[in-house]
Amino acid sequence: MKVLVADAFPAERLADLSALGVEVDHRPDLPVGELPAAAREASVLVVRSKQVAAAVFEQAPALSLVVRAGAGVNTIDVAAASRRGVYVANCPGQNAIAVAELAIGLILSLDRRIPDNVALLREGRWDKKRFSEAEGLFGRTLGVAGAGAIGREVIRRAQALGMRVAAWSRSLDEAAARALGVERAASLAALARASDFLSLHLPLSKETRGVVSREVLEALRPGAGLVNTARAELVDQAALLELATAGRIRVATDVHAGEPEKGKAEFQSPLAQLPGVYGTHHIGASTAQAQDAIARETVRIVAAFARTGHVPNCVNVARRTPARARLVVRHLDKVGVLANVLGLIREAGINVEEVRNTIFEQAQAASCAIDLDERPPDALIERIRARSDEVLFVGCFDL
Repeated sequence: MKVLVADAFPAERLADLSALGVEVDHRPDLPVGELPAAAREASVLVVRSKQVAAAVFEQAPALSLVVRAGAGVNTIDVAAASRRGVYVANCPGQNAIAVAELAIGLILSLDRRIPDNVALLREGRWDKKRFSEAEGLFGRTLGVAGAGAIGREVIRRAQALGMRVAAWSRSLDEAAARALGVERAASLAALARASDFLSLHLPLSKETRGVVSREVLEALRPGAGLVNTARAELVDQAALLELATAGRIRVATDVHAGEPEKGKAEFQSPLAQLPGVYGTHHIGASTAQAQDAIARETVRIVAAFARTGHVPNCVNVARRTPARARLVVRHLDKVGVLANVLGLIREAGINVEEVRNTIFEQAQAASCAIDLDERPPDALIERIRARSDEVLFVGCFDL
């Protein structure tokens, strides 16, 4: 099995991959345009930030698994992977602490204007009076949009600072909010209205793209801070630029519209150049601790796939197939039994959606669950039962 690692990866974890008995091809500087050709012979592709387009799946027939060494999969054409039967997995939660630490740092920076302090000192100027006007964070309200792994880590740290925390997500109910020790907002706009700082920790999806709309931004009280360590596409960028330019809100963001894909590049952002905006270089997950945790999780996923065929954290296996009936066949564990059963199903023109065959101790018998897209006729079931020299039992259940 060949594993192509097409982005930077810790040397120790590359050794862990090699210890699995697989061939490891580490090409961190591979141009994205060459990825389809480079992946042609690979069974597993590991990427961090590199885009994996449909062409990769179309031109790499051996490819069976793509692992995003990170939290999201928005850089991967998951639909194209699904059409080709390729598993896509990610490493959720492994960078949560790193991103949460940066979010809290940005909140502190907005309140104490730390970057401006530093810039003025580097210019040889002293202005204690100007920078002594901070309000402090204790007792102030932090709104957390998104209560996943990162959001929860931000909540814990904000509470340790004595902040009042409110939260909103589509899945957050009253019981979960109580368990987190936060107030549950009825909507994202309601959360914005209650917040001195609004910190974004939502995944990017069709449902969340642009979810921080002009209405949400205008719901923030004058002088409130918006902190984004998630994705730029969550926010209405035109409205954000307008309100930040007017001084209506302050902004601290680690993610930027149109940001470069390369590690170093020229980048002009009208938003980032504003005096009320603090920007970092999409470094939320970029700590040695986080990268090692992500790399370890990547190794775990590849190991599970290589040894068992199971893919932890898979994002594109159907939660529910179109199957309408389940055929259960208990049979002798010998050559050709399942081939004969599946051959009869094929002759009936019925599509098999999923097959799970379980072997019992001593490897003399097995039980196979075959999910079908329609209920098999009684005549077919009787034909399978008639193979009594190899079939022990046949049953059918509607799904």
